[in-house]
Amino acid sequence: MSLEGAGAVPRGPRKLTDPKAMRAVAHPTRLALLEALNRREPLTATEAARMVGESPTNCAFHLRTLAKYGFVEEAGGGRGRSRPWRRAHIGFTLDDSAPGNPVAAAALSTALWDSWLERIRRVGAVRHAFPEHWGRITSASESVFYLTPAEAEAFQEELTALFFRYRERLENPSLRPEGAVPMELIQFTFPADALHDTED
Repeated sequence: MSLEGAGAVPRGPRKLTDPKAMRAVAHPTRLALLEALNRREPLTATEAARMVGESPTNCAFHLRTLAKYGFVEEAGGGRGRSRPWRRAHIGFTLDDSAPGNPVAAAALSTALWDSWLERIRRVGAVRHAFPEHWGRITSASESVFYLTPAEAEAFQEELTALFFRYRERLENPSLRPEGAVPMELIQFTFPADALHDTED
């Protein structure tokens, strides 16, 4: 169930500029709660607790903290741990250009990378047990491209445009065709030589 519907205002990605908000969300349980809400919303603290492996009391605290910094909002109805929550935005981007932001953005980036890498490790450990049709499309690859900085930026923009082809389904569950399930693509892009330069 979701409050999104025909004519609803899309909850596009939020551009994070506030270091306090960056530090607030850079917590494993809070990131896990946002991921849970990506898969299903609204969620009460009790429902979220079953999905993220925390206690309802702990989830209620972290959901209130996320609400304080504008990441989630009440979905209406219920009280206490029975209060349903939904995302205020569909994801977020980081702005580390403002004064005071680089440290907070770096901390959040590290928390996100740790979360993604741990999830990839878990998938790798259990993918052998996936049904055949899911096993075929659960993949990992590594590629190297020789690109100028301008070409690399254009490449990222093209990939983003491809991903956004399906974003409306995230915002509005009524647009999801029968049989659609949440698919996650975790992508890391970086200049390979920069890694070696920092190790010298």
